[in-house]
Amino acid sequence: MRAAVLREYGEPLAVEEVPDPEPDPHGVVVSVEACGICRSDWHAWKGHGEWADDRVDPGQILGHEPAGTVVEVGDDVDGVAVGDRVAVPFNLGEGSCPQCRRGHGNVCDDGYALGFEHDAQGAFAERVHVPHADFNATVVPDAVPMEAVAALGCRYATAFHALAHRADVAGGDWVAVHGCGGLGLAGVQIASALGAGVVAVDVREEPLALAEQVGAAETVRSDRVDSVPETIAALTDGGAHVSMDALGRAETCRNSVDCLRTRGSHVQVGLTTDAEKGEVALPVDEITRWDVSVLGSRGMPPSRYDELLRMIASDQLRPEELVTERVDLGAVSDRLAAMTDYETSGIELVTEF
Repeated sequence: MRAAVLREYGEPLAVEEVPDPEPDPHGVVVSVEACGICRSDWHAWKGHGEWADDRVDPGQILGHEPAGTVVEVGDDVDGVAVGDRVAVPFNLGEGSCPQCRRGHGNVCDDGYALGFEHDAQGAFAERVHVPHADFNATVVPDAVPMEAVAALGCRYATAFHALAHRADVAGGDWVAVHGCGGLGLAGVQIASALGAGVVAVDVREEPLALAEQVGAAETVRSDRVDSVPETIAALTDGGAHVSMDALGRAETCRNSVDCLRTRGSHVQVGLTTDAEKGEVALPVDEITRWDVSVLGSRGMPPSRYDELLRMIASDQLRPEELVTERVDLGAVSDRLAAMTDYETSGIELVTEF
């Protein structure tokens, strides 16, 4: 099969023939119909993550946002069959650890990161193996298009988990979203669907225009105001109830915390670059004084995908509206390179392999 393989950091991925995956007894093989191109792929491609012992080794097939159809099933799999259309989380659980048993499979003690480690080769390929399929693979309702499933990827699922589960966004809340790439735009659409008023923040007009289209009540060009937190406080009559940093830069993280009202919640979903190396200074005394919550979110438990898929099937959420470009496998390297200077917008998909 054809696959896009990381051979050298920052250099074009090698599109080459590799052996087809075979299913483990507990796994399935999925024929990939579409796969999102995510900023986390960019981090891997650039060789980031060494500061967190999370650097991806050369030789890895990248790609962690697949949607497709099951074509092979391991002997021990009961709940997934050949021909099933499935959603696949990038943070794969093994199903039996304490976290998985409590419904937190996205932080499995013995999990896999699809597309980021040798034992979980990725989905920039014609086929991808999904381990522990009865736990990880979710059968997709017929009403949900496969492009919508690929758009869920890690970005949409992470934003949904962050806002619906971690921060418990409710109707009438104000939610600020800092950074309107694919992850941030997902947060805008989800927060709006949950009944919140959304303030979208970015330095570029195009993603802010997209944010308005998918539900933002207000937008802020961060390079055109003296203070992002003060601007948000004025727009929301006192500050955001929930604020999400979808970019991972020190400035956006600090703005996210500073724009909160008393007892607000900051949720971090953007990963840092080699400028921050995983460390950002925050106003701890203010966080303590004003009873502020600081939360993290990474992916979503497989056991909760049905909530998200039901909202898509009932047209409450439309992740496919965030898709701005569809490319073939050979164009992935160019799209990753475009992310270096924030030249992409929305969610881009590989749809031809």
